[in-house]
Amino acid sequence: MKFIEKRVVLHFPGFEPLDGLAHRARYERSARQSSAVWGYSIKTGTPDDGSDPLSFEVTTSEAAPGNADEGATADSAGWQTKSRIHMVEHDALVRRLRSGNTLSQILAGFRSFAQIILEGGMRGYFRHAWRFGLFFLFPFLLTALALALTVQIAILPNEVGFSAWHMLWSAPLALCFFIFAFLPFSERFHTLHLFADWEMAVALGRMDRADFNEWLENRADSVRKALMEEADEYVISSHSMGSSVAAHVIGILLEREPEIFKGKRVVFATLGSAILQCALLSSATLLRARVGLIARCREISWLDVQCLTDSINFYKVPVVAVCGHGDAPPAKILRIRVKQMLTGEHYRKIRKDQLRVHRQYVLGPDLQAPFDFTLMTSGPMPASVFADPDEKRMPG
Repeated sequence: MKFIEKRVVLHFPGFEPLDGLAHRARYERSARQSSAVWGYSIKTGTPDDGSDPLSFEVTTSEAAPGNADEGATADSAGWQTKSRIHMVEHDALVRRLRSGNTLSQILAGFRSFAQIILEGGMRGYFRHAWRFGLFFLFPFLLTALALALTVQIAILPNEVGFSAWHMLWSAPLALCFFIFAFLPFSERFHTLHLFADWEMAVALGRMDRADFNEWLENRADSVRKALMEEADEYVISSHSMGSSVAAHVIGILLEREPEIFKGKRVVFATLGSAILQCALLSSATLLRARVGLIARCREISWLDVQCLTDSINFYKVPVVAVCGHGDAPPAKILRIRVKQMLTGEHYRKIRKDQLRVHRQYVLGPDLQAPFDFTLMTSGPMPASVFADPDEKRMPG
């Protein structure tokens, strides 16, 4: 198998309040862990001046015996791979959704909740992945319960037969409970952040927000420029909500130029994908159509990485067929387990934190495992080897 010498990577991160620099720092940390586990050398370059999206070069090489430190290079005739990473993050959209006051964020969240139910999204979640359905319900049920308790505290004097004048103290007490007790408690579960996540899901499904649509068009222009770089392989990786963003952006390019990937080796890797989070809405016709364009593009090999212990993905669900393209080539599904990537002690620490488990797709490993994000995006082997459990992840 021919090693990759030059690779272009377009990575679409998930819904997190992190800009390009923060995502690059995470990548660098994860890459350092991966190199230590697998025994290769790695150097993560500084961000390119003025790059938008932020880009940087990662060089991996065969380590000299006993030396896999960052910055080491192979002096012998070993392999060396250079990967240009473009971080196509959507932090601007995250900040826009989180910019309102607490009341406006709660109202926007419950509006999204109602829209998803009315458009059949919740029904689809429970039909295809019931744990994802529970993930959808949790922040709204938690907040609804807190609001009900807040109202109960406010009307308590009336309930026990006191004069209505007593609400002069019970109403402020109720407000204090919600602001100073519930809201700090709810942040343990990132409740308002999840409200914004569902608001974005509706926006990417309905495509009815001009600001979001303009942003996607601009990202498509930037991605097209990156794809013009010469490379042995092009990896389009995406995590969680980033998979819906990636499907829109790549779909836009295929709509504009159906032959844009001609002559290129392209791997579209969706990690813990949330495409169906948006695509199951009845109004998401454009997103579903773009999924079909990607699936039918001969130059694109689609790898859908799923995890049993991650409740925030659609485990064992064939995303292409569910989007209405049963006649198109399906995505190759790679099923992984987080406990294979981490030490037993490390796994026990994180297994009850579902958002942390969900992030493991793009984080560094403790152990050699069937999946490694750094190797897929910067290693010497073609990214397609991860679709086959019998293929080697590193040269023998």
